[in-house]
Amino acid sequence: MTNLSDTFYYILPAYTQGLVLSLGLIVAIGAQNAFVLRQGLRREYVASIVLFCALADAILIAAGVFGMAKALGERPIITKALSLAGAVFLATYGWQALRRAQQSNQLRPAESGVQGKLAAVILQAAGFTLLNPHVYLDTVLLLGSIGAQQAPALRPWFVIGASCASVLWFSMLGFGARWLAPWFARPKAWQILDGLIGVTMWLLAFLLLQHTFFA
Repeated sequence: MTNLSDTFYYILPAYTQGLVLSLGLIVAIGAQNAFVLRQGLRREYVASIVLFCALADAILIAAGVFGMAKALGERPIITKALSLAGAVFLATYGWQALRRAQQSNQLRPAESGVQGKLAAVILQAAGFTLLNPHVYLDTVLLLGSIGAQQAPALRPWFVIGASCASVLWFSMLGFGARWLAPWFARPKAWQILDGLIGVTMWLLAFLLLQHTFFA
């Protein structure tokens, strides 16, 4: 019978590598993170958003590790199509954020909590996740390629480690945002946040198009 401590030390490097690499890629300013942060501040379906984003990451990472990374690398036309769709989505959301920045909004205790429809919020989360080619580059291609280099028995542990990083980060971002709520009781704070989100979305859309079609 295999010793439990031996098994632990056998799988630990693969798990840790997946965890550290995933954290290094996910902890960055991006469309998906900005959306999760905003939902956390508004306290709208935070658990559902965190669960969806973490589960989507886990599925994409697993798909990359078990073969999708190689398939996408051989079909650049798919990457270009995803880039175009993602740029349009980011530009549209950025325009909406800039429009909100022109309005005087604030977070009041009586108004916080669930307000919109869950289906609409999940669709937005899906857009930021699935229409963002950088998600595929990070989760499917990069993490997938590295994870695929592990021994077959260790690949699931690499996926688990990388998935744990997503759960940890999105939970901190979504549920931790409530500690920032007092700052957003002022209308100016919301205007600054939405302004930054809008500019970030447009910049990401521009860089995405530039890198995909003009590089």
